[in-house]
Amino acid sequence: MTTPRRTFAIISHPDAGKTTLTEKLLMYSGAISEAGAVKARAGKQRDVTSDWMEMERERGISITSTVLQFTYDGHVFNLLDTPGHRDFSEDTYRVLSAVDAAIIVLDAAKGIEAQTKKLFEVAKRKKTPIITLINKCDRPGLAPLELLDDIERQLGIVATPVTWPVGMGPNFVGVVDRRDGAFWKFGRTDHGAKAAEEERLEGADLASHGEAGIDAAGELELLEGVGADHDLDLFLAGETTPVFFGSAVWNFGIRLLLDAIAELAPSPSSRPTIDDAIQPIDGEFSGFVFKIQANLDPRHRDRIAYLRVNSGQFERGIQLTNHRTQRSFAANFAHQLFGRDRETVATAYPGDIIGLISSGNLQIGDTLSESGKVQYPPIPTFAPEHFMKALNLDTARYKQFRRGMAELDEEGAIQVLHHPLWGEQQPILAAVGQLQYEVAVARLEGEYGAKLELTSTPFTEARRTDAAGAAALAGERDCEVVERRDGTLLALFKGKYRMEATRDRHPDIMLDSIMVS
Repeated sequence: MTTPRRTFAIISHPDAGKTTLTEKLLMYSGAISEAGAVKARAGKQRDVTSDWMEMERERGISITSTVLQFTYDGHVFNLLDTPGHRDFSEDTYRVLSAVDAAIIVLDAAKGIEAQTKKLFEVAKRKKTPIITLINKCDRPGLAPLELLDDIERQLGIVATPVTWPVGMGPNFVGVVDRRDGAFWKFGRTDHGAKAAEEERLEGADLASHGEAGIDAAGELELLEGVGADHDLDLFLAGETTPVFFGSAVWNFGIRLLLDAIAELAPSPSSRPTIDDAIQPIDGEFSGFVFKIQANLDPRHRDRIAYLRVNSGQFERGIQLTNHRTQRSFAANFAHQLFGRDRETVATAYPGDIIGLISSGNLQIGDTLSESGKVQYPPIPTFAPEHFMKALNLDTARYKQFRRGMAELDEEGAIQVLHHPLWGEQQPILAAVGQLQYEVAVARLEGEYGAKLELTSTPFTEARRTDAAGAAALAGERDCEVVERRDGTLLALFKGKYRMEATRDRHPDIMLDSIMVS
């Protein structure tokens, strides 16, 4: 019998405390000894956990998703830290395809922010059960009831608080666990580097904590009266979200959140295949690739395919078949991932994320199985909103330029489109957001030694077409047809109005949304 698994992502608006929370979950689980230090295999400590890219550390934001596996209370946790910025929402969507639950982190002073709403919509599209942490309760913020109302009004999901704060801001002293009525009183430690001092009090007199305690007692009675209690079935159906209050900086409520992940988050279960059949979790080994990452470690300069195990048992050296190509794949070099650190893994079970060394033979969305007959649904690609032409500034490094473009495209970091006249010399880079361009430029120079110049284009809309459509659009002034790496033809338009006018002139040609469902 395998150890119980919990595979979950953490999503949030930038600056809500997602990366800090990730670090504190690792600290409370024992994966790191104190905040800011990750245990390496040799017993040394490393100061990089989830944000390992130089640009991430400089800007203080997560740019790429990261896998961290650790154990806690008899469970194996597979934690996927995700980008918080809207520009990388496509990467977040891919990650949510690989998890069974998500934690959404809210800033107590700001509530639902624009990116929070966007990321929630991504999670809702995947029907991912969501646990909510209202973070930064040690700072002045919105009233707890106001925060619940904000969640329900803006996200359209019922908030069911499991813990409730006693005091907010400087007066935040602890939380009440509504499941058993116990009061958890917290004490601060030096810079939050160690676990917070915690005292569990049965039947505590909240009024002894002054006005904050009296207010909390009244709010708890109100919650009891309206029946705002956690319901497991409604949570798993995505209709409610259990809410926890805390402070990741000072470690308040972190242990309660870890316990809740083990208790509330669903374990891996059988998943549907592309033909709506169900692949039994105890059947043959199968999994799907949801992420490709090149140059994770500059010492190796290799490409890692992140594979979510869906069924069966993985064993090192197992012979697998890629459903897309029907080619065999010997999984001799599989890794357990911890940020950018890795170690060879011999076995893995449903819910685990493993890294497979890939030389370009694996793509995002590929299904691997023992028989080669299993196929999971494709992972959608988002419609780009920005289009810029890329020019290689150093012709002596054209090979590096081509390789970098190809690998960033395969990773899904940016979409690379080729015009029939410009070809690979001047590709069009398509992105969901502008920050993707900055990442692409920095990575091309830092990892491949290729410098490029980006110039704007007039295009704002893209639609999928075919050969007949491309021929019909050849004479259109405000449209260009380009080709994606997979051979898909895209018609680019100078604005939505121009696109609609073109559709009116050519009602019989194919102009479809480029998102794959």
